[in-house]
Amino acid sequence: MNPRTRLLLEGRIVPTLLLLAWPNILVMLAQAATGLVETWFVSRLGTDALAGMALVFPGYMMMQMLSGGAVGGGISSAIARALGAGRRDDADALVLHAIVINMVLGLLFSVLVLAFGRPLYAAMGGSDGSLDAALEYSNIVFAGAWLVWLMNALASVLRGTGNMLVPSVAICVGFVLLVPLSPLLIFGWGPVPALGIAGGGIAVVTTLLVSTLVMAWYLWTGRAVVRPRLAALRGAFFVDILRVGAVGSISTLQTTLVFVLTTALVGSAIGPEAVAGYGTASRLEYLLIPLVFGLGAPMVALVGTNIGAGQRERALRIALTGGAIAFALTEAIGLAAALWPQAWLELYGHDPRMIETGTAYLRLVGPTFGFFGLGLSLYFASQGAGRLAWPLLSGFLRLVIAIGGGWLVLCLTGSLNALFAALALALVVYGVSLTTAIRSGVWFIRR
Repeated sequence: MNPRTRLLLEGRIVPTLLLLAWPNILVMLAQAATGLVETWFVSRLGTDALAGMALVFPGYMMMQMLSGGAVGGGISSAIARALGAGRRDDADALVLHAIVINMVLGLLFSVLVLAFGRPLYAAMGGSDGSLDAALEYSNIVFAGAWLVWLMNALASVLRGTGNMLVPSVAICVGFVLLVPLSPLLIFGWGPVPALGIAGGGIAVVTTLLVSTLVMAWYLWTGRAVVRPRLAALRGAFFVDILRVGAVGSISTLQTTLVFVLTTALVGSAIGPEAVAGYGTASRLEYLLIPLVFGLGAPMVALVGTNIGAGQRERALRIALTGGAIAFALTEAIGLAAALWPQAWLELYGHDPRMIETGTAYLRLVGPTFGFFGLGLSLYFASQGAGRLAWPLLSGFLRLVIAIGGGWLVLCLTGSLNALFAALALALVVYGVSLTTAIRSGVWFIRR
């Protein structure tokens, strides 16, 4: 047995989880910082540009979550379970299937957003300058959507083997490149013309290409536990990935719909300045996703490998331990945001309406961020177990309470605070319901 696989099956839970998580958390923070850095530079172009990015951000993050967290989780889970059961040849064959799935989905995503971007952003509250900025940025980053999917396919393959370091290094290399490239292309310097918000999009696509090439080099030079090989495509391998990835995609869509529909509610009720405030504040909540993913990706590998080896009780302990760590991390961030909201918001602008809306959101929703982290980490653990019915149900409850309840109280009171209170309640229900279900043993009930 490969020593990396043996560590997943026999290592002490907390030290092993933290050992695998730290490079992943580091890279997720770097990836999150990519968005923050670019948003900071774009905010210097004015409120319209900032609102335009707020309109594009949920869709781009949804793509990242689908390719890395949902379908990517299916890839990692399938490879981890194959290695845990000693099926090394199957694990090798799954690499090609993973690439095919993500490339097809990436091209489909590009076509849909490029074709329907204008009505989508207009429905979310974009108009005039903010809509123009959104389209200028969106058309570039979504033209390169296939790179996001390919990069996350390769990263998910490596994470499924328990290797968190190489994907982390590859993505960090891209981030290091982005820091000087983004302002250079946005504002121009010397012979390089100022491209405005379009320059930010070009910088993102360029750094994605670099990160993808680093991981492809590592896999194809035979340094990984699995070795990519050309072989006949088999339906069973596609099913093994997609039975987790497809259900996970529905869960990801639920999470994204909360942000998209809330953006639309805020925009219709108040206007573009409020959209900029909500978008800037909710970006902090969105950034919890890559942070928790940094912990969740090792949980997929650990839970999947132990489920594959028949160690069910150990798999459950891993899930609950990881959930507790995720709760502590995200709750600390939420409380800090609630106490000092302007420290975050004023990084991106000083418009009074933007600050007012963002402050209200962070003070009401921030203290419940821990429940979001708890539920999201258990979603990743459920991917490893190959059981996603309860994460799907808990996500649906969150969507109904946040959007259905939020729309109702907004209509009755006209208050954004009432809408934000509904969002906070939805997060609590999401985390508590999923934790209760997994602790009761739903993973091990026979279908």
